[in-house]
Amino acid sequence: MSYIPSVEESYEILKQYNKDEFHLKHGKIVSGVMGYFAEEFAPNEVDYWKTVGMLHDLDFELYPEEHCIKSQELMRELNIDETIIRATASHGYGITVTIKPELFMEKVLYAVDELTGLIGAVAIMRPSKSVSDLEVKSVMKKFKTTNFAAGCSRDVIRTGADMLGWELNELIDKTILAMRSLSAELEL
Repeated sequence: MSYIPSVEESYEILKQYNKDEFHLKHGKIVSGVMGYFAEEFAPNEVDYWKTVGMLHDLDFELYPEEHCIKSQELMRELNIDETIIRATASHGYGITVTIKPELFMEKVLYAVDELTGLIGAVAIMRPSKSVSDLEVKSVMKKFKTTNFAAGCSRDVIRTGADMLGWELNELIDKTILAMRSLSAELEL
């Protein structure tokens, strides 16, 4: 029988396959950002969205070449609900999998995963080393500098904004606000 793990259980599952603090923190950030968006768009599903965010990179540290592929197998072995497996796998659309984000929540995950990395990289370059005073224009400037945080795919971020029907500036603004809401807890 499949199940939907709680956010806390999801973090424990993430720790089984990821030891690097960077990956664990990224899971918490994406989980928190997903929760922030859920509060606005799906207030009855906040924990579910957070769980999806926490588990989205389950396989990344141990199986980077099979990212979003191996995670499906790992989650099935743990009897995790197929909706979570599909949602987490869909953020690798066009990169390692052909599972396209269809649900609004899946599109949010697709859009914010790479973007949180870019925003975090911009924030650490600031004197405050924080998102607390970060503005969209600063992120846009670095967005256009392709060798800055080169691992954060601008194409994925743009495609994610398009999937959501949002302007890029709107996606960046909402994601900065989401990360600010986590800043005290996660030192962002």
